[in-house]
This record gives sequence, C-alpha cells and structure tokens, in this order.
Amino acid sequence: MARDKAIIKKHGKTADEIISLESVYEKLSDSDLANKTQEFRDRLEKGETLDDLLVEAFAVVRETAFRVLKMRAYRVQLIGAIILHEGDIAEMRTGEGKTLTGLFPAYLNALSGLGVHVVTVNEYLSQRDSEINGQVYNALGLTVGLNGRDLSKEQKRNAYAQDITYTTNAELGFDYLRDNMVYRLEQKVQRKLNFAIIDEADSILIDEARTPLIISGGSQNRINMYKAADGFAKTLDENKDIEMDLESKQVYLTDSGIKKAHSFFSIENLFDFRNTELFHLIMNALKALFTFKLEVEYTVQDNEIILIDQFTGRTMPGRAYSDGLQQALQAKEGVEIEEETTTLATITYQNFYRLYNKLSGMTGTAKTEEEEFLKIYNTRVIVCPTNKPIIRKDEPDLTFGTTHAKLKHLVRDLEEVVQAGRPVLIGTTSVESSEQVSRYLEKAGLKFEMINAKNHHREAEIVEKAGQVGSITLATNMAGRGTDIKLSREARENGGLFVMGIERNEARRIDNQLRGRAGRQGDPGSSRFYISMQDELMVRFSSEKLRQMFLKLGDDYINSKMFTRAITNAQKKLEGLNFDQRKNVLDYDNILSQQREAIYAQRDSILEQETLKVVLSRFQYTIAFEMVERNSELVRGERTISIPSLIQEINGKFVFEGALSESDFVGLEKQEIAKKISQNMMEYYLSKTSAVPEEVISEMERRTILQTLDHHWQKHINLTQKLRSGIYLQQYAQNNPLHEYVEESARLFNKMKVMIAEETIVKLNGSFVSEMKPNQENVSFVESETKTVNISDKDIDEILSEWKIPKEKFSRIIVEKRFEELKDEFKEDQKNYDKTEFQFAVLDGLMKKLDNMFAQQTKQAGELSFEAIDKIVNKFKLEKIFTREQVKENFDKLMKTCKDEKEKTTLLIETQILMALANQFESKQNEFKITDEKGNVKKVFKTNPDGSISDEDIEDTEQIQTKTKIG
Repeated sequence: MARDKAIIKKHGKTADEIISLESVYEKLSDSDLANKTQEFRDRLEKGETLDDLLVEAFAVVRETAFRVLKMRAYRVQLIGAIILHEGDIAEMRTGEGKTLTGLFPAYLNALSGLGVHVVTVNEYLSQRDSEINGQVYNALGLTVGLNGRDLSKEQKRNAYAQDITYTTNAELGFDYLRDNMVYRLEQKVQRKLNFAIIDEADSILIDEARTPLIISGGSQNRINMYKAADGFAKTLDENKDIEMDLESKQVYLTDSGIKKAHSFFSIENLFDFRNTELFHLIMNALKALFTFKLEVEYTVQDNEIILIDQFTGRTMPGRAYSDGLQQALQAKEGVEIEEETTTLATITYQNFYRLYNKLSGMTGTAKTEEEEFLKIYNTRVIVCPTNKPIIRKDEPDLTFGTTHAKLKHLVRDLEEVVQAGRPVLIGTTSVESSEQVSRYLEKAGLKFEMINAKNHHREAEIVEKAGQVGSITLATNMAGRGTDIKLSREARENGGLFVMGIERNEARRIDNQLRGRAGRQGDPGSSRFYISMQDELMVRFSSEKLRQMFLKLGDDYINSKMFTRAITNAQKKLEGLNFDQRKNVLDYDNILSQQREAIYAQRDSILEQETLKVVLSRFQYTIAFEMVERNSELVRGERTISIPSLIQEINGKFVFEGALSESDFVGLEKQEIAKKISQNMMEYYLSKTSAVPEEVISEMERRTILQTLDHHWQKHINLTQKLRSGIYLQQYAQNNPLHEYVEESARLFNKMKVMIAEETIVKLNGSFVSEMKPNQENVSFVESETKTVNISDKDIDEILSEWKIPKEKFSRIIVEKRFEELKDEFKEDQKNYDKTEFQFAVLDGLMKKLDNMFAQQTKQAGELSFEAIDKIVNKFKLEKIFTREQVKENFDKLMKTCKDEKEKTTLLIETQILMALANQFESKQNEFKITDEKGNVKKVFKTNPDGSISDEDIEDTEQIQTKTKIG
C-alpha cells in the first residue's frame, strides 16, 4: 500500500494542476475548446508526447464534460484517469464515477489517431457509455463508434475506424480472429490494436480468461454417441459408481462404474486406445450430469442450451462450451443436439489483450488479484482513494447448519430492516439460489424485484428504484451492472442500503463488489453474509464431521470472526486454484500464441504484397531443401544425398523433365543444391504462367496460398488441442508435460510450414496447363553428328604441368582458381585464352567424372551388408583392422591384375570403401558402426585395447525409434 500511496501522491499533484486550470478554461467558448483538439494534434506532430499534453488535455475534457453532462470530475477521478493513461488498473469503489473517469485517457490517447477501444462486459453498457460520453467527444471534434454483435462487416469497419470505439469484450476478440481469416486486406474490420480501456477489468481479464475464444466450423455427426453416453451416465449410482473431487469439480468412474461401462457398451477395456473417443464422450456426459447445474451454469430457452455468466448472472447467447461438452449438456436436457465442430481459430483473452500497445482497466475490486495482473498483463493495480470516506458497516457473517435455517433467519432480519424504512439488496450466486430465496420471500408476503438471467432486460429500471424506502431487490450477482443504487433522502436518513449476501462467492472480490453497492459517495449502509454449511463453498472446503456438528444448532447460528477468517482462507485457496488453472491454460497457449502471431504476420504480409513471387520463391526453396533431406542417406555416420532419386522426384513435377542432371549437383552443399532446384522451380512455374494475365495469376496465387495456410493452420490447432488433452500422461514417464508439449508442438509447427509450402506449389503448378519447354525460343540447331575427342592420362599430365598444378594438389577449388588467373593473364591474347578454356573443359570433364564416381561409390557403400564388406576385406588380404597405407599397397597389386575398365572401376569403389573404414578405425579406436540406408545401426565393431577385432566382440544392434502415443 505504501507504493500505492506514493503513486497517488504524485498523481494528486498532477490532478491539482489540472484543477488549477479550471478558471482559465471556463472562460473559453465551446468552439475554442473544440479547436484545442486540432492544436494538440499539431503539437504531437511537432514532437511533443501525450504525457506533455496530459494536464491541458484533461483540463479541456473536464470543462467540456461539465458543460455537456453537468458533471465536473472530482480530484480522485482525475487521479484514476492518470492511472489509466499510464497503462495500469485503477481500483475505484462503486459509485466513484468510473464512466466519467474513462473519458480523460480515451480523449488524450485518441489524439494520436491510432484508435482507442473502450471495452465493456455487455452491449447495454457499451451503448449507454458511448451515448453519454460520445456527447463530450463530439463536442471536442472526436468521432465515436459502437461495435456490436449484429453489425455487418461494413458497419463494424466503420465503428473501428472512429477515434474511439466502444465494444464488448467477446466481440472484440472474435473480430480479431475473423480478421485473420479474410482473403482481401480490405475485408478486415479492425485497425492495429493500440490502446484499450477495460471497464470491469477483473471480470474481463480474470473471470472471463478461464475459457478461450473459439471460432468453430465444419462438423462431425456423433449425435447417437452423445445420446448413448448420456444414457449410460444416467444409469449410474452417484454413491457407488462415481467419485467426485469437489474442489476441482472432476468426476471419475469407480471399479463398479467401469464394469457397467463395459457391459453397457459391450467392450472389454474402456481404456484401450481404440475406445479413446468413447471414453472422452463418457467423461463429458459425467461432467454434464453431475457437476453442471441447470439455472446455475446454463439455462434452457427455446429448446436451446444458453450459458450463464457465473459472475454477472447474465445469459450469454451465441457462446458454447467446446470439445463436445455443449453436446453433452444438450443430451442431458433432451434438447436438439448440434453437430460438433472443429476449431478454426482460437485465442485466450490473456494473449489477445497482450497484443495491445497499451492496456489499462478500471474496476471496484482488483487488488486481491494484483499478482495475476502483474504476472499476466504487466499492469499494476493502484487503489484510488474515495471522494468521501466510507462509513458503511460490514457486519460479521452468520453461519447456520442448514439452508432452511439460514433463509428463515434472513426473512426475519429482512422484515425488521424494511420496517425501519431502509432499502435492502439481497445478493445470490446463481439463478437457482435467487428462485429459492424468492419462494421464502413470497411465503412471508414480502414484495420484491428480482434481477437474474431471465429478466436482465429490466435491470436498469429495477436498480434505479432499489434505493427507495422499504424496497427489496433480489439480484444474481451485482458485478458489472453499470448502474448505481442511488438512495432517496429518507432512505439515507433511515440508515441507508442494507446488503445481504446469501452465500460467499468463490472469490473475495465478488463479495466485495456486492458489499460495495452500499456506502457509495459517503452514504450510510451496512452489509452481512448469511452462510450455511450446505452452501457449495462450505461443502467443498469443510469436513463432513464439521457439517454434522453444525446440524445440532437447529435454527441457531454462530457469529464468529474466527470462522469468518476460515471462510476467507478457503476463498484464498480457491482463488489460488483458479489462478493456477488460468496460468496453466496460458502456459500452453503461449506456445500456440507465438505460432499464431507468426502465421497471422505471414497472412498479413501475403495480403499486403502486390506480387507474391518472393513468397513463392521462399516456398520453393523450403520444398527443395526438404526434398534434399528426404533423399539423403546416412552412410557411415555422414548424410549423403542420393542425386538420382532426388532428380526422379522433381522431374516433370517441379522442374522441366531433364532440366537438371546429376552433373549439375557435383561438389555442391545441401543449401546450394536446394537453391539450384528452387531456381529451376521458378523457371518452370513462370513458363507455365507466361500466357496468363498478371491480375489472374496474382489472385490465384493469393487465394491458393491463404486457403492452404488456413487449412493447415486449422489442422495444427486441432492437433495441438488433442496433444494437450493427453500430454499430462507424460508425468507418469517422469517427464515435464509442458516441456514435452513445447517440443512436440514445435515439431508439428515446422512440419506444417513445409506442408503449406509443398501443397501451395503443387496446387499452383497444377492450376496452369501450359506445356512450355525450357528456353524454347532460344533453341539453336547444330550438326547431329557427335564429335568425339579422346583424352589420355598423358594429356592431363601435360595440362597440369602447364598450369603449374602438382598432381597431389589436383582439386576443383585449385583448378577453378588457377583458371580465373589464366583467363585474366590471357585476356588480351585470344589464342591462349581459347586454349585455356579448352583445357579447363578437359579438366572439368575429368572432375565431373571423378565426382560421379565418388557419388556412385558412396551410394554403393551405403547399400553394402556386413558380409559384403567382409568379402572385400578378404579380397584385399587385409586383417580385421587395417590402415590406409595397407589398403593403398594392396590396391596397387590388384590393379596390375585387372583385365578391363569395368574391373578397374569396381576396384576403385572397393578401395574407397576400405579407405573410409580405415579412417573410422583411426578416429574411433574402440567402436565402429555400420548403418543401413535409413540410418539405423546394423552392426557395431568393438575393438580390443590392442586394436584387434575378434568375432566374439561383434555385437548386433538395432536402433529402435520410440514415439510416445498421445491420447
């Protein structure tokens, strides 16, 4: 708190400066105030910053808001506005005027022209705030947009184009995902994400962050399977066949439940990998039946499951649970079952809001979650002082044994409070709880108004009357209602609003939100919570023995500060569990987030570029390099490229038939080979498209690339979701699940990039049927009779002698270097220049022949078995271990006995193999491996200390490739 006090003190000085300008700005006319906006923009262009303008800009807004709305911002509201501008969370108590506070940073940051998003929890608040504050912005020459769920793309684009845009949380995220699925840049609706001010920041950034935003499509028809899983779940005995972990709300089958599953579905083993899908459906059915409650987590309207926001009690039309849970609920309630969809795009709220250049928020209760705001969003939570001291009295909890005893006592207290002329607000945690309380109130003959998911359209009207003498308002959660309960003068004199909480919520801040409805702006008021040992929180976090003891109280209760502290500790524990759950979701989504940003950046690049030839050339190189890798073999520990198989793969499909020969790749590294192939790929593609209009090619390329990218990205999302759902099994192998997920997800992502490139190029090559031949227009005709020039060893010796290259230094690098020197030397002597070029052609032909021979030797060596190598060793009359000198010596002897060129070539190949073996013996005295063409180790030679190899020391091995199957 000391840190908060220092920040508040500093901002307070700035607020005082703003207030001191009141006498200056109240003398300006309305048009003078409006002209200030352009003046500020001009100053920004000249190099001033938003911070430089803050005091003057806030003073302008303060004066204009007073003229338009008849409200002059308090000092504490200005402090809150400065906190928001600095990108932090301002905790401002209920009734302190958050709506007016948001005006100031929105105006100041909109001056940059980059856009400001004001984010609310529902469309009612968006519309209300945009209409109220919009009057001030319009008076100052700024434009205001309102984004909504039912708007067309054009209307959305117009809303986002304004200086300040009011929007709901979910719609903002969905628009971002949809924008990254368009095929033309102009189809996007959003601009870059610049600055967001989030109203009810804890509700949006904490509570909503438990579930990611998902756009689904496609379908899988498994309706009968959902019905079967639901039918099975309804046959189970809750006491015998299942176990429930109340803290985490998880359901598990017991041994008897598993036996029933085997019998019901006629299977032998539920946990067999072939029954993975069935097991998933059963677990969803159990969760839907035993942990999800009607009118608590969801409601049924018009034969449809509608989810209920757990923190506001509002319905959430258009929202659904993913991964088949929505279908399980539909089967449970007997409504129409929708076909399950696959995920097309997804993002967590945390990763979405971290995309903004600057993020801020305001709420009545956030300090208890400051650690999460800091760790996830890098924002501080700063508590603003209240305009007037809080005089509300928070009474200790009353704890009962049963719900019946609790509600009976609540009704008695309620009658007393109403008779005293005080208004009452009763807060419940669910629609079900609200309806239960309403029955007790009706029985007692008390008149009341009720706000819940079923009549939220009347909430503003109900809340407006909730501060009158003797009024009773029953509300399912009061977070984000956006309307303050204003007391009548008589109600204030009678002691103000009395807030009654029916049970404690999962989080302390939700309780604080309810309490905060009383005592606004220095009003009197009081609050009290009524708790029973049958409340959900108490059932989850107290022992059965303790609950039994409380039953002995009958209608009596315990009023104990110690017990209240115990409940607060239970809430802290639950807050920690929920934070861990959200953190866990985020840890995994962070991996996908990096990949998503890379894919979306690539998508934007494709949309923005006029020509996509650069993108295609990158794709072609990617494919070429992948094909080089695919056609590589592991020979004696080194990867060697099989040029013939590589040429066979590219011929006619990626390059012109016969455009590349083996000699073109001699002496080249992998990257150089890939580059040469990709260059030929581009020639092949350009010739195919040469007769097609450029605009047609451009559109075809853009659409093909984007469709392929989207298809594989969507497959990748669904693959990683499946990977994640089973990754926890890695714990049993003593592995870190997150680490394994990172490794496997990265491997899948890299594989996906190659697949995108290959599919794009194959599709484009197949889209154009032109049968052009390479360099067709440049073909020249020569004599058909081939001239043969015979070159002897003597001729080679003479050229090397003339070029002053010793025979032992004969290599491509030295020959090419010497060739360039001689060309430079004879550039004025045409006769010698031509002679040098001919000599190089002779040497180049020899070098190519030697390179081809070496490639052939390498290939043959890789295909040799242990027995074949043993046969060569015997042919050269060598021991089990030998040196290069011994191989050379025996080669000279055998060469003299060769009768023809074929025998000489075979002998050269065998010599190369033995030389490689000798090298291995010299470099690795204790072990030598022979691998097959796939790189698997087939034989291991183990050497004795003296270097000899005995038959007993030869060990057969197989390298087993292990893969973890993820369920």
